[in-house]
Amino acid sequence: MAGGNIIRGTRVGSGPMGENERGQAAPRVRIAFHCANGHEASPAFAADADVPEEWDCPKCGLPAGRDSAKPPTARTTEVYKTHIAYVRERRTDADGEALLDEALQKLRARRGEV
Repeated sequence: MAGGNIIRGTRVGSGPMGENERGQAAPRVRIAFHCANGHEASPAFAADADVPEEWDCPKCGLPAGRDSAKPPTARTTEVYKTHIAYVRERRTDADGEALLDEALQKLRARRGEV
């Protein structure tokens, strides 16, 4: 015998894991969700849980619904806007020029150029 360790590959204190140690599992129900690409996902929910109307498809990421004949359409995502794009939405060019002139006057006054 190469090694004398009989419990090789196990941890001290580990034993058979089962429902006796973890408790009884809650009753579950599987609900089928269908996406527009024809994928089906069946996540398990607790029997007394509120099941959502939509679920994200794990294969393609599209929203999936319970009705296979009429799956939900893809959500439209808003294009990423930069900070300057949001500023331009709130201010006109005339407002921007006025703010720039004010800032330049303050800067010149601080430097003593006025």
